[in-house]
Amino acid sequence: MGTNAVNSGEQMDRQSRILEAALDLLSRHGISGVSMRAVAREAGVALGLVNYYYDDKTSLIRAALRRVDEHDLLLVAPDPSSDPEQQLRQALRRVAAADLLTTRYLSLRLHLWALAQADEGYAQINAEAFDRYLDGLAALVSNAQPHLSWEACRERAADIVVIQNGMWLTALLGVDEASIQRSIARTEQIAFAPLQDRTIKDHRLHES
Repeated sequence: MGTNAVNSGEQMDRQSRILEAALDLLSRHGISGVSMRAVAREAGVALGLVNYYYDDKTSLIRAALRRVDEHDLLLVAPDPSSDPEQQLRQALRRVAAADLLTTRYLSLRLHLWALAQADEGYAQINAEAFDRYLDGLAALVSNAQPHLSWEACRERAADIVVIQNGMWLTALLGVDEASIQRSIARTEQIAFAPLQDRTIKDHRLHES
């Protein structure tokens, strides 16, 4: 392995440690607990190294938010080894994985939502990330339900995300496995509902 490859690997590892440290601090203390010095201490690196990779706290937080975005997209990533219906079911169940239903992760989500409400720049990053996740989920719905229009697939994806976010938020109060399984079952019902059932439901909602 060449020297350049080793240096590149070390650089990625250091940046990853810095971003993970920023996310850890954000999950425990919110934005007020994140500073360049605190991140360097948490990551176990020199302050100068954090300043080398990131100009300021804002650029560091933005990079951390994009790291979360990348992780979220993995939740709706297609799996070519499975058929379209199974891919969709796997994605719907993936959001309740043990590594996500932790205080650290759930607290981080809560702080990120609050951050998006408080800062326009962060709000834009969050909105763009949300659209990418929604498109990824809608694509899975579309592959499993090819008779649906793209608009219908995206509407179902949006309804599913409301349930998923609610599940994450309430799980902060304590993980209720039975409730989580019911939430997943509800998202599956939305995703695989016959077109006629959804049309009737939407019509009734408009009438009320």
